[in-house]
Amino acid sequence: MRSLLALCAALIVGGALLAIAATSPTRLAAPAATLDTGDKAGFGRKIREYLIANPEVLVEAMQEFERKQDSQRDSVAQKAITQHRAELLSDPEAPSEGNASGDVVIVDFNDYQCPYCKRAHLALKSVVAADGKVKVVYKDLPILGEPSRIAALAALASVKQGKHLALHNALMEAPGKLDRDRIMEIAASVGLNVALLQKDMEDPKFKQLIERNMALAGALGVRGTPAFVIGDQFVPGAVDADALKQLIAEARKR
Repeated sequence: MRSLLALCAALIVGGALLAIAATSPTRLAAPAATLDTGDKAGFGRKIREYLIANPEVLVEAMQEFERKQDSQRDSVAQKAITQHRAELLSDPEAPSEGNASGDVVIVDFNDYQCPYCKRAHLALKSVVAADGKVKVVYKDLPILGEPSRIAALAALASVKQGKHLALHNALMEAPGKLDRDRIMEIAASVGLNVALLQKDMEDPKFKQLIERNMALAGALGVRGTPAFVIGDQFVPGAVDADALKQLIAEARKR
């Protein structure tokens, strides 16, 4: 709230100075910084009174602030998508599902303990199954602690047994919290050889892949999970089935 009040105050002060400049340019030479302590206190009270009388200014200022942040985020992400296209789409170690020759590629940054990822997973699963022309590339981003890291390693190692999609779906759809025992139990339930899986999870290439995913997420400006790249568009946060269909349609047009 303090930063928001400061922002609003700056807007008000800026507006006041512009008004002065428009009516009498020479008066701009008397800066607000020269106000004595009493004047500053009085000016502060006026700002407070103005904000209390006009609370919509707070909302408008925050909306504009968020718009600028979103614009900056999108600009950074768009540049990163262009610069890191090969890492996004063609990392040989990254699991992928769907239509390998699909006309739209969705890159999915996810964490197996993230409730928003689980919600988006159900939408993505249904849309990809119904579409038939979409490829999904999975980028494990275990940011929610050790169980997330174990789940990511298990999912990546499951590729060696041809069970990635089965384990991915089961982990995403499992209720409650995860720990190593629960992850191994889920792995067994989809037909994985758990002893072999645990051995494969020690392969350093999977840790390195997760580190590459983290670096790629940082370059894109990913602030949390889930996050997607759909065609050439960065999409932060959970999306429902209708939004996914629209984003896929827009990617096809481009």
